[in-house]
Amino acid sequence: MIPGHATPAGTHRFHARIEASVAPDHARPFRDLALSSVGIGTYLGELDDATDAGYTAAVSRALELGINVIDTAINYRAQRSERAVGRALAAGAVARDELLVASKAGFLPFDHVRPADPAAYFRATYVDTGLIPPDELVASCHSIAPRFLADQLARSRANTNLATLDVYYVHNPETQLDEVDRPTFLSRMRAAFTALEAAASAGAIRWYGTATWSGFRVPPTARNHLDLAELVALAREVAGDAHHFAFVQLPINPAMPEAISLPTQRGRTLLRAASELGLHVMSSSSIHQGRLPATLADTRTLPGLGTALVGASRPAHVDANAASFRR
Repeated sequence: MIPGHATPAGTHRFHARIEASVAPDHARPFRDLALSSVGIGTYLGELDDATDAGYTAAVSRALELGINVIDTAINYRAQRSERAVGRALAAGAVARDELLVASKAGFLPFDHVRPADPAAYFRATYVDTGLIPPDELVASCHSIAPRFLADQLARSRANTNLATLDVYYVHNPETQLDEVDRPTFLSRMRAAFTALEAAASAGAIRWYGTATWSGFRVPPTARNHLDLAELVALAREVAGDAHHFAFVQLPINPAMPEAISLPTQRGRTLLRAASELGLHVMSSSSIHQGRLPATLADTRTLPGLGTALVGASRPAHVDANAASFRR
């Protein structure tokens, strides 16, 4: 596995090389790191070799053009996206300490192909093996059980060939609230955070957070609402002020503007609340999965937003996205 992780010296070195070719606000500070205002995502695409090769080439092109934030997840394209990222990083064009790499766990993933009977595959791989207690599997496809998260982290590190993932997200934790009450949910999140703090102590991850779809966008009265301050408080209960909860991800674009327009977080917008809590926010679906490409330049400059993530499965997509910060 490739050793190391993002460092202040490395990420600043990365941006020093590209400084003359990018906008002055492209490098975003976070805990002494310098993170790019646009990151590359790896979500969509077919489960085939051509798409794998496209993502590998796209990640390599992103590094060349000045993107040092890479976002993936174990369930993206049946683990193939993580492996495509791993192949790009194995080329060694950019030093490991210059990059921040994030992945996620929560949704049960396939492995390389979609099985004929997904339910049977999930049961045999995750439930019958004891990784997920049957009562902690929700929606037939989601769990945040500690043993499951540990298993997924090990697989993600193997897929990406990275000894340490810089950020590890609990993926769409609000999915749990569709089937369990809030006290049960908070108990499960506390157990998940305990497992992730242990992973941070062991050097398998640097930080963790929550990558969400609706949880931070809905009002507090909604069943699946997530309270950011409550989640940070859980992390403090587990590890004190030295906790490693540091990143948040949610959709932000003109069609989904709630993070900047609605006071969903104790009278504050999500971006304001995250800023006050010292968290780095990454927007997913920054161009609404390709439907609003012209909005990236505006999205990446939103006050309080750290990194705007955009999926890119071909180098040409990266070139188009990089136009928002190149000069």
